[in-house]
Amino acid sequence: MDRETTTELTPKFDANGLVTAVVTDRRSGDLLMLAHMNRDALDRTIETKVAHFWSRSRRSLWKKGETSGNVMHVVEMRIDCDQDAVWLIADPAGPACHTGETSCFYRRIDGERLLKID
Repeated sequence: MDRETTTELTPKFDANGLVTAVVTDRRSGDLLMLAHMNRDALDRTIETKVAHFWSRSRRSLWKKGETSGNVMHVVEMRIDCDQDAVWLIADPAGPACHTGETSCFYRRIDGERLLKID
């Protein structure tokens, strides 16, 4: 089966059983975060329409916003041509970043320095 032309979802998980996932805000189009999904996280996200990910540091499944309340309600899911990256288009219920910032990408690289984006 050719992943690039099939109409079946056949994710190409890496050696660790993960695919990369990016999340954008449905309204603004802003990039909110990058994370990883294993099969369970992908299935739960499809099932519940709430973003779930695999935490590589904690080595466990996590529902985004489970403790903070800042869940990500998934409006649409897309997968890239070779099915090794997932794009979630979501309505966030609050900040995406654990720091409280709207997006995890709140700093710009300026040479060797990081500058906060206003």
